[in-house]
Amino acid sequence: MRRKTKTNILFYRFCFTSGLLLVLVSILLLLSSTSATAAPNYQTAETGQVIFQQRCTGCHTIGSGKLAGPDLEGVLTRRDPAWVKNFISNPTQMIADGDPIALDLVKQYTIEMPYLALSVQEVDSLLMYLENPSAAPEAVPPVQQLTGGVLAGQKLFSGDIPLQAGGTSCIACHTVSGTGQMGGGTLGPDLTKVLTRYGGEAGLSGALSTLPFPTMQGIFANKILTAQEQADLVVYFAWADGKAPVQTRNNSAIFLAAGTVGTIVLFGVMAFFWPRQRESLSQRLRKQNRRH
Repeated sequence: MRRKTKTNILFYRFCFTSGLLLVLVSILLLLSSTSATAAPNYQTAETGQVIFQQRCTGCHTIGSGKLAGPDLEGVLTRRDPAWVKNFISNPTQMIADGDPIALDLVKQYTIEMPYLALSVQEVDSLLMYLENPSAAPEAVPPVQQLTGGVLAGQKLFSGDIPLQAGGTSCIACHTVSGTGQMGGGTLGPDLTKVLTRYGGEAGLSGALSTLPFPTMQGIFANKILTAQEQADLVVYFAWADGKAPVQTRNNSAIFLAAGTVGTIVLFGVMAFFWPRQRESLSQRLRKQNRRH
């Protein structure tokens, strides 16, 4: 009787420890954050140019016309420099606060500028570059005219074809209408209408070439999409643009139900096999000694 009680106590301790570990792992996964880009130690126009090329050229040019966003040539003379600094620092907040210029830009370009999480030093360097860029506007490199394929783009999105540079597949964080019963990830936005949001293929191509989004910067820092991958994804998103956006509510319920059932099954298996585990040699010897 005492041996059975001790076995039950060990079993309950094991279940409690396993459950606690499962909860802690879940919390750590939820609280995991993306890596932030390191801020430069000083402000120069050259540093600002590097930031512009890495974070801004997907949507903007300086003197070469509009893309997904406005041409930034002379922006510090058209707008109050203080307003430009605040908008670069946190466009999401200014839009939420109802800033009339910010709202007008959203209406004109049909897309919100993403929050880039730039430090104060990075913003100041970028302003220095915008105030005095090189004498001749930097030419936009000619875009390779590649023919994309819907099927290839769909397989790149779903991960059936891995990205050449080793980047994470889109479906890990995003979803698109028609991706299957389980859908895609919900960390990022639904990309069904991303072509419309970026004003067409030119704007979307620019965004895919630089991926200027804080949550993607660390993941794709050295894993830029190839020109062919960009072309395939643009064609795929153009195909998906005519479909209705995905309702992610049911997908979340499916994952929650699957996790709950899996946990119940796991603890049920442990409850069944724990009392039936084989005794060790020392336990058998002690039991024989008690009998004698």
